[in-house]
Amino acid sequence: MLDDRAKLLLKTLVERYIADGQPVGSRTLSRSSGLDLSPATIRNVMSDLEALGLIASPHTSAGRVPTTRGYRLFVDTMLTAQREQMSAPSLAADQPQKVIANAAHLLSNLSQFVGVVMAPRRASVFKQIEFLRLSERRLLVIIVSPDGDVQNRVIFPETDYSQSQLVEASNYINAHFAGLTIEQVRDRLQSEVEKLRGEIAALMQAAVQVSSEVLTEAQADDVVISGERNLLSVTDFSSDMGQLRRAFELFEEKAQLMRLLDVSSKAEGVRIFIGGESQVVPFEELSIVSANYEVDGQVVGTLGVIGPTRMPYDRMIQIVDITSRLVGNALSYRK
Repeated sequence: MLDDRAKLLLKTLVERYIADGQPVGSRTLSRSSGLDLSPATIRNVMSDLEALGLIASPHTSAGRVPTTRGYRLFVDTMLTAQREQMSAPSLAADQPQKVIANAAHLLSNLSQFVGVVMAPRRASVFKQIEFLRLSERRLLVIIVSPDGDVQNRVIFPETDYSQSQLVEASNYINAHFAGLTIEQVRDRLQSEVEKLRGEIAALMQAAVQVSSEVLTEAQADDVVISGERNLLSVTDFSSDMGQLRRAFELFEEKAQLMRLLDVSSKAEGVRIFIGGESQVVPFEELSIVSANYEVDGQVVGTLGVIGPTRMPYDRMIQIVDITSRLVGNALSYRK
C-alpha cells in the first residue's frame, strides 16, 4: 500500500517520463509534483518505490523510469482520462471494408502510433462436412460453407475408419448439425456426446476442431493495420533496431494479433495491455489500448492502438473510445 505522497510522486514520475522520455530525477519531481519536500525525502520515497518494483534506475542516469508494474498501477488507479472534445471525421457507411480501413487509418492518424481493427466476426457456420479416407488413419475433411466456399484439411485420427463409417458419420452430422454455428455445435456436442456412437462423436469433435482452425485462419486476413511506419519516429524504437524488428514481426503475424484482440473482446470498455506483464503482449516495449465496437447492441469486433509502453494513455483511451463508437455507428447505419 502506498501513502498519498508516494502515489503523487509515482504519478508525477510516470507522467513526466511519458512526456519527455528521459529518466526523472528528484529535482524534476520536486518541481512537478507541487509537494514541499526536500530532495533527500524524495530520494527516500523513490528508494521505497524502487524496492516495490514500481520504478527502476537505469545504469547511466540518476533518474528513475517506470517499470511494467509501475505503469499498471498508474493506469489502474491514477489515470484520469480528460474528456476533451476531439475533432474526428465521420466514417462513411457505404462499405464495411472501407469503414474498417478508414477506422484503422483514423486511429493511426490521431494517435501517431499503429491503428489496428479486427473486422466484424463472420458466423462460423458450415453447410456440409464430408470425410474421405486417404489411407490408414489418414482422412481428408471437406468443409463447405453456406456461400459455397470449400476448405480441406488432412487429419490423423487414432482410429482407422472404413469409408462406409465415414459416410455414415457425414450423413448424421449433416442431418443434425448443418446450419449451426461452430459454437452451437460444440455446445450440443458436449451434452450429446454420450448418446452418440463412438466413431460419430470422435469424427464430430475432429470436424469442430478443423472448422475452428479454418475460421481463425480466414479471419486473420480480416485484421487491418495502419501506421506501422509511425514507430520509426518513436525514440524508444528508432534507437533499438531489435525492438523495431520484433514489433514489425508482430504486425506481420496477423494470427497473433487476432489472439491479442480476441482477449480484449471478452471485456467491456477500454482495456489496456502493458507489454511484458503477461503473455497477452509478449514484448515489453509495446502496449495495446483496445475496445470492442458494437452493431445493434451486439459486440462484433475489436479495435485499438499499438504503441510504445511510454504512451499518453489518457489520450489513447479517448481516441480508442471515440473510434469504437464511430465504427459501431457507421456499420449500424449501413444496416
